[in-house]
Amino acid sequence: MAEQSARENRVGAAQADREAPVAAATGASRPFVSFQDVSLAYDDSGNAIEDISLTIDEGEFVAFVGPSGCGKSTFMKLCTGLRPPTTGKVEVDGKPVTGPLKISGMAFQNATLLPWRTTLDNVLLPLEIVEPYRRRFRRDKAKFVEQAKALLRTVGLEGYEHQYPWQLSGGMQQRASICRALVHEPRLLMLDEPFAALDAFTREELWCVLRDLWEAQRFTVVLVTHDLREAVFLADTVYVMSKRPGRIIDTHRIDLERPRGLEVTYSEPFTNLVHGLRAQIGEIRGA
Repeated sequence: MAEQSARENRVGAAQADREAPVAAATGASRPFVSFQDVSLAYDDSGNAIEDISLTIDEGEFVAFVGPSGCGKSTFMKLCTGLRPPTTGKVEVDGKPVTGPLKISGMAFQNATLLPWRTTLDNVLLPLEIVEPYRRRFRRDKAKFVEQAKALLRTVGLEGYEHQYPWQLSGGMQQRASICRALVHEPRLLMLDEPFAALDAFTREELWCVLRDLWEAQRFTVVLVTHDLREAVFLADTVYVMSKRPGRIIDTHRIDLERPRGLEVTYSEPFTNLVHGLRAQIGEIRGA
């Protein structure tokens, strides 16, 4: 109990330290994402997550790490309105989340590109189905096509617009998936293990692609990952979750200078952060 209390105190202190400078700099009166005592039970077997309270500022990049089955992906479903909480309140942009959010984009471990659509047509898909773009897609299609092509150029896929998914490598498919998640300019980007299926070299390359997109546009990002190096390299804040039922048991502010190049991953401060997270999650798994 004493250890749990100490961890909860660290969470509260870290949260206060994180919010104070951001609020002072932006003058923001409310967080962009707010979870207030949120729990979710899928069935009678008990809660998947329990008593989650946290806030995320607009433009912040946060990552969730923890043992398998701890509820990291459940958090994303609650945040985007794909699941309502059993208890507690979820708010985004000051409004209760009562259904799927139109201001969010999502990318997953598998690119899930539609095999019968070209790269360009896959990227355009959200503009065809998400309001308010859907109602003016035909009228503004030329503009949307240029918007999608510009994104593809940014991630190094210029010239591959008319290729089909089976003609692309895994890394190229994931680049297209990220473009699809961002084409409608969402304010909130949810990433669920987006690089886990890729080789180490491609994974690090896509870290930099995502970093550059975020630096340019500063959308809010929630990243779920088992890769602790990935979390520390990309995030402003890393939340550590307990075993099921998932709770936030620690919060780590990543005070590494931005923009971050891959060389930082070989620095002592970086490796110390990763080793600390690895030791902590090892303790959680063994508890």
